[in-house]
Amino acid sequence: MPATSTRPPVFPPSRPADRLHLSGIFRNQLTGGVLMLLATFCALAWANLFPSGYQATSQAEIAGMSVAHWAADGVLTIFFFVAGMELKREFVEGALSRPMDALVPIVAAIAGMAVPALIYVGTNLALPEGNLGGWAVPMATDIAFALSVLALVGRHLPTGLRAALLTLAVVDDLGAILVIAIFFAHGFAPLWLAGALALLVLWWGLQKAGITNGWLFVPIAVAVWWCTLQSGVHATIAGVALGLLVRTEEHILHDNLDRWMHRLEPWSAGLVVPLFALFAAGVRVDADSLSSLFRDPVPLGIMLGLVIGKAVGIFCGARLTARFTRASLPDGVGWGDMLGMAVVAGIGFTVSMLISELAFPGRPDLTESAKTAVLVASAAAALLGGVLLWRQGRAHARAGR
Repeated sequence: MPATSTRPPVFPPSRPADRLHLSGIFRNQLTGGVLMLLATFCALAWANLFPSGYQATSQAEIAGMSVAHWAADGVLTIFFFVAGMELKREFVEGALSRPMDALVPIVAAIAGMAVPALIYVGTNLALPEGNLGGWAVPMATDIAFALSVLALVGRHLPTGLRAALLTLAVVDDLGAILVIAIFFAHGFAPLWLAGALALLVLWWGLQKAGITNGWLFVPIAVAVWWCTLQSGVHATIAGVALGLLVRTEEHILHDNLDRWMHRLEPWSAGLVVPLFALFAAGVRVDADSLSSLFRDPVPLGIMLGLVIGKAVGIFCGARLTARFTRASLPDGVGWGDMLGMAVVAGIGFTVSMLISELAFPGRPDLTESAKTAVLVASAAAALLGGVLLWRQGRAHARAGR
C-alpha cells in the first residue's frame, strides 16, 4: 500500500469561516461580473454608435475633474479599499497568514505577473515601433470577472480551487498596487504625501481607541484620498492603505472590517467597477483597429501576455514550487484544474484598463489600442478558461467527487 503523502497542500482546504466568506464573495462577484460585462457592452455600443456623445460625457468636468477621471481616480478608490481589506483579511486569518500555505500562491502569482511582462517586453523589443511603456498592462488579474467565470462553470469543481483563485487574485492585486504606486507616480509632492500619512495614522489611532462609528471615518478617508491625489501617487493607493489599516483584533475584526466589507462590497461590485468599465472600455472598434491587434507590438504583447503568459506563469510557478518544496495539491484538485484556473487568470480588465490609461501619457492612440487588446484578450481567456474548467467539472462529476 503506498505511503500517504505528508506534504502540506499547495492551496489549503478552506475552513468553515473561510467557506462562509467565500460564498459571500462569489455572490457579490458574480453579480458584479455580470454588471461589469453589461457596462462594457454599453460602453462599446455608446462609443461606436454615438462617439461624440460618449466623448462629451467622458470629458465633462465635475469639480475640476472629468467624469472619466472621477471614475478612474475617484470612485474606483472604493474598489481598492475593499481590495485592501480583503488583503488584510488574508494576511490575518486567511491563507496568507500561514507561511507554508502562502508560499505557492505567492510564487504562482509572482510568476503570473513576471512572465506576461517579459512576453510584452520581448514582443516590443523584437518588432519595429515597439513601446515598452505598457509592460505592466498584462500583469493584472481581474477578481470580479475571474471569480464570475469560475462561479458560472465551476459547480462541480473542488472548493480548494475556488480558494486558490481568490488567493492568487489577492496576491496579484497586491503586486499591481505596488506597480502603480512605484512606477506610475507623476509630479511627486512629498508634503501632500506626508499629510496623507498623518491622516492614515489618525485613521488607525481612532480605531485603536475603540471608535466604531463608520461615519466618523468618512471625512478622514476623503481627506486621505485628496492628499494622495495631490501628492502625485495614484489616488487609488489611498483606498488600499485605508483598507490595510483597518484594525483586526478579534472584537474589532468582526465589528469594523466585516461590517465595512459587508456594506461596501455590493457597492464596489455593483456600482463602482461597472461605472469605471463604462468610461474605460469605450474604445472605437473597426476592421482596421482589430487587424492592428495582430501586427502592432503594443496590443500583440498585451494579448500574448494575458492569454499565454498568465497561464504559463501561474501553472509553471505552482508546478515548480510543488516539485521543489514540500507543498502539494489538496485532495480532489488536479493539475488540469490548475491549468484551467491559470487560463482564467488571464482576464485582466479592471486593473489592466487602469494601467493602460497610465502607461502611455500623451499617446491616446496607444492607450486605446491597449484597451482594445485587454478587452479581446480578457474575452479569449474567459472563453478558453471557462471551457477548460467546464470540462474539468464534468470529469469531477463523472468521478463522483
